[in-house]
Amino acid sequence: MVDAAVAPEPSLDPELVRALRALSNPVRLQLLSWLREPERHFVLDGAIADPAEVGVCVTHIQATVGLAQSTVSAYMAELQRAGLVTATRVGKWTHYKRDEERIAQLVATLGRTL
Repeated sequence: MVDAAVAPEPSLDPELVRALRALSNPVRLQLLSWLREPERHFVLDGAIADPAEVGVCVTHIQATVGLAQSTVSAYMAELQRAGLVTATRVGKWTHYKRDEERIAQLVATLGRTL
């Protein structure tokens, strides 16, 4: 029986929930991990931007993960909505880079929440 005088648990931070939902997909989790060291995990031949400064082009991500461009774009858009990566357009190509500051904030929030 629940005591009516006990205050309800505070709701979870919606941004944290969104990030955890994005990371619940193993491929998205792997992509975020690979973006930590792009030169190590992606073949960057023909890259038009510095992967450390601007990010990795969807084309290079697609070549590594072996999924359709539309699937990779959808996965990266989900990571972006969750605040885990930033997107930068270079010409007609979109490049993705980890948002290290935001990831650190989410890890800290997770630590306080759990």
